[in-house]
Amino acid sequence: MAVGGEREDPRAIQGCSVRHDPPGGRAGRTPPAWTEPAAYKFAFESSCGEQPLIGRFRAEVLDGTVTSTEGLDVAARRALMLRIADLVPTLGRMVHDAEQARAQGADVTIERDPADGHPTAIRIDPDPGAVDDETCFKIFEYTIGGPAAASPSPSR
Repeated sequence: MAVGGEREDPRAIQGCSVRHDPPGGRAGRTPPAWTEPAAYKFAFESSCGEQPLIGRFRAEVLDGTVTSTEGLDVAARRALMLRIADLVPTLGRMVHDAEQARAQGADVTIERDPADGHPTAIRIDPDPGAVDDETCFKIFEYTIGGPAAASPSPSR
């Protein structure tokens, strides 16, 4: 509430989250179609909903399977200690789940990198009237390629 008991205009608050692209900028371009590579690495933050997958994670993927994971914060390390099978999804699974949810009527947003089309953020809200049912991913540090070469062992 504003000072003096007046209500704030909710549109003023909503306006803060609107992103405007410059003329001729990204708004007019469609990112290229993305195909999940055979091998890649990425990091992501999962921050919404009541679920065990909360925190910042790093993952390596080979042939559609997560081959290694790392918790980048306390919440993620706790989540990985649960040892839930397939807890950390591949980017392909994130997109598939989002598209499947959209087909079932969920409110879905998928943001994509303008250069190569890989997902950079995914938000799924199955029921806008429900609380804590959302899934939100912010993807960063995406690189195509296999696992890093083993580093030489330290000399003794």
